[in-house]
Amino acid sequence: MRIWFKIMKDNRLVDDMTVTDESEETRTHKIFAALEEACYAFDLGKPIWLDANVEEFKRHAKTRFTQDSFIEHISFDFLEMHVIEED
Repeated sequence: MRIWFKIMKDNRLVDDMTVTDESEETRTHKIFAALEEACYAFDLGKPIWLDANVEEFKRHAKTRFTQDSFIEHISFDFLEMHVIEED
């Protein structure tokens, strides 16, 4: 599984990274582990999954975490998470 993370501000890509997970874990475990790895790399607190994030991710394998999902203030518009390759 490969997941692409993008930090966007003013419709511009500020930073991005791809996390690859080839373990035998479940899809959910891989997603949460990748999100944790990306947040560590970007030096961010882990975002809270709101109902809108869950629904968007179920439908499109992609979601955006805005300020509402973070406890601390963020200096960008959103963190986007997109599954680009499934196992």
